[in-house]
Amino acid sequence: MTHAVESAMSLAQKILRDIPGAHEACVTTTGLTLSSEAKDLEYLLNDIGIPAPPVLKSEELTMEMSLSRIVEGLELHHKLLQEIGAVLSSTEELNLLLADVTDLSAQLHEMQRLAKIPSTESKKAFTLQLNGDYQVRVAAHLSLKQLRSFTQDVFRSLRHIALSN
Repeated sequence: MTHAVESAMSLAQKILRDIPGAHEACVTTTGLTLSSEAKDLEYLLNDIGIPAPPVLKSEELTMEMSLSRIVEGLELHHKLLQEIGAVLSSTEELNLLLADVTDLSAQLHEMQRLAKIPSTESKKAFTLQLNGDYQVRVAAHLSLKQLRSFTQDVFRSLRHIALSN
């Protein structure tokens, strides 16, 4: 199990390193940077239809709950990025990021199997409202920022799991 956790942590770090390149390739709109706060765009999350990922920041989460929420969040972000990538023209960096998210999800499923935790498939359905190029770019921006924040939480959760084993 220790090796599986370390491998998952390594993949989470790789995703965090790859997000800026994917963002740069997909979001060419001036002012939409990963470092910009862009609080004025948060209202567009609902308009575009980007769902919130599961919360990982609770110390009371069991390993089973943490792994289930991480898998659910990774599946959510995979679907988001796939849908956005389908309407973008330059998606090589996005496809590489998607492959990393897929790999991390597979690693988490393996951790669930090793810990004898039943694996569940997320049934959450959503449809993004991508009307025009600007909304696509904003959706990519918001999704990548959300993925970065979620992946940071994933890394912390995995570190907590590693320390508690």
